Amino acid sequence: MEFSLKTKVIEPQSGQKPKNAVILLHGYGGDGKDISLLSLNWRRFLPETIFLCPNGPEPCVVNPVGYQWFDLSNNDEKFVLEKSLIAEKKLFQFIDEVKKKYQIDSENICLSGFSQGCMMALNSGLASEQEFNCIVGFSGKIINPKNLIERIKSRPKIFLLHGDMDSIVPPIYLMESKDFFRKLNYKIKTELLKNCEHNIPVEASSLALEFIKKNLNY
Repeated sequence: MEFSLKTKVIEPQSGQKPKNAVILLHGYGGDGKDISLLSLNWRRFLPETIFLCPNGPEPCVVNPVGYQWFDLSNNDEKFVLEKSLIAEKKLFQFIDEVKKKYQIDSENICLSGFSQGCMMALNSGLASEQEFNCIVGFSGKIINPKNLIERIKSRPKIFLLHGDMDSIVPPIYLMESKDFFRKLNYKIKTELLKNCEHNIPVEASSLALEFIKKNLNY
């Protein structure tokens, strides 16, 4: 079965049929191969888990060798929201393909992403009819809180990590997301990483792994 999005697939360390899946969504201008580096450490601690790292649906406007989930060349809120909702439908299609191919339910899927991929994970994870096991987001934000609050259908556990020196997506967005979820009584965990810019350091990778292990019952 071919996926609708070109995907880097890392099979379970056990060599057996996967019981769980971690879907990793790259940042603006990146690709599935970039974000798949997280799995190099994670997979040996999650031996029955398959990792799927799709490319965004469009070539990136500012980096044609990379991909984007939605266009960020225009800062207009309405434009960004419209483009992100189109990307969300494509991501849902991809997730449905993953569930069908591997016979894995949403409750056994962790949705994770970096930067723009984090934005997609949050929006899609909450708008999904079927609740994901958990969401792990690095250096992202909620695209449009007003729109998202009107579309919430599920309440997955959430862990957000952000660098305190991030100049691309400033850490104030971590605080805003934390307030958003706490007001709605979500189970939300956050970590502000010291001396960290717009990246995923080893500390963040390790903290995220522990969260995923706990929620996937390892």
